Amino acid sequence: MAFTNKDAAIVLGMVARGDKRHDIAAWYGENQARIAEVEQGQYGNLVAAPANELPPKGAPGPKGRRLRSKATKAVEALEKGETAAALQILKDALADFAKNEA
Repeated sequence: MAFTNKDAAIVLGMVARGDKRHDIAAWYGENQARIAEVEQGQYGNLVAAPANELPPKGAPGPKGRRLRSKATKAVEALEKGETAAALQILKDALADFAKNEA
């Protein structure tokens, strides 16, 4: 996986926050070598993302990352009064989370 500039800025923010390199790598489903590439500037001279744009500390893995994203969309739908859409988003998110992935 190639990081986008946004991903790389988030990686730099996580590094600056003091996250463990293996947790950062796990967040993206990558190995620590990709994190080292970002730190070494292979994605250009990027500024670290601010704390409010960083994911929680720890290693949720790709499934947790997708689930979190869909839960955020469901909350947004609920805030707009779109309960049926929110329910469908959550059902889809849980089905995606339960898939076996190679």
